[in-house]
Amino acid sequence: MEKKGCDMLHPQSMCPAFGGLRVLTRIDGVQVCLVADQGCLYGLTFVSHFYAARKSIVSPELMNVQISGGTMIDDLRRTIEEIARDPAVRFIPVVSTCVAETAGIAEELLPRKIGNAEVLLVRLPAFQIRTHPEAKDVAVATLLKRFAGFSREKKAKSLVVLGEIFPVDAMMIGAILQKIGVESVIALPGTALEDYIEAGQVEACAVLHPFYERSTALFEEHGVKIVKGNPIGANATAQWIRRIGEALDLDVATVQAVAEEESQKTRDVLARFNHLKGKVIVAGYEGNELPVVRLLLEAGLEVPYASTSIARNALGEEDHNVLSMLGTEIRYRKYLEEDMQAVIDYEPDLVIGTTSLDSFAKERGIPAIYYTNNISARPLFFAAGAATVLGMIGGLLGKREVFRNMKEYFEG
Repeated sequence: MEKKGCDMLHPQSMCPAFGGLRVLTRIDGVQVCLVADQGCLYGLTFVSHFYAARKSIVSPELMNVQISGGTMIDDLRRTIEEIARDPAVRFIPVVSTCVAETAGIAEELLPRKIGNAEVLLVRLPAFQIRTHPEAKDVAVATLLKRFAGFSREKKAKSLVVLGEIFPVDAMMIGAILQKIGVESVIALPGTALEDYIEAGQVEACAVLHPFYERSTALFEEHGVKIVKGNPIGANATAQWIRRIGEALDLDVATVQAVAEEESQKTRDVLARFNHLKGKVIVAGYEGNELPVVRLLLEAGLEVPYASTSIARNALGEEDHNVLSMLGTEIRYRKYLEEDMQAVIDYEPDLVIGTTSLDSFAKERGIPAIYYTNNISARPLFFAAGAATVLGMIGGLLGKREVFRNMKEYFEG
């Protein structure tokens, strides 16, 4: 598919600050202070209530008079002081967005702690951070820099699992890691500030999603071993378990037995769905699209095109190589126009994409679902994840004729 540079007008991502707010609002005892204009405040408050933690966001009332009159810092400090009067608030992240004046707030002008609450400036400007997945990484890395005790002695057989995942996946990961001998697991992004403090003492970090580049670099810088990949699909499940075992020097026989057992469970699921046939396009903006494509290909489906909002990087290179070898065209930093052209060129049986792309596909009589709500909000890992995803996709592929008949009916 030829890229028509000048026609690409619609990059696909939520506001980057939203990704950071997903991380920050879920921390216990937190009260976010958002430094932005009123438009940003309205939009980010809405999506944070809807998609994040249903917590209120506090903000100084920034109008032109505060921004141009030079009272913004004074207003901000007063707002922080008011928040800190609540003894239940332990942490006040001050989130600055891409409004020119708010993006340039000097951290030195803010208190590090006030009353019972830690205060931390988290910069999430859209001109620096391209997508909301990468803003999650910025938020996690900022928290680690401030709170992680990297200088302390490492705990043996301890692991950070880095990546925002579905609760069932977290339970499965915990159970399997316990079976192979991991003694301590911290999941980040976490709900407790203590998780970020204790993360500095782990021996290894398993990076589940490729956009956590800054956080990964920070762990590497402090001598923490990095484990790439994730347990999606039969082959990757076995490989991921073995890599954890190697990084933490666990009992080889135990690790191998669990790796083979879990891999076989996933193969059994894939065998149950070997009747699935069809052409699928995957075009999300969550940054975890390529491992999902790998699962679909392993199940025997055809995926001629996949796109993501994040950039190509070293953490995702294994998936890139596998998908490219199997014939999938991959687009990074994608635009809506590219995805629409792929629907025209490849004529898929199912589109798993953004809302705009889904509307375009449905108008052409093609079944389509929203990637974020239907894939990222479901289990993905191990056999349970494979069964959930493939079961849903099987049902959707069965509706191809329904969509085509509906299109023909309305056209007639």
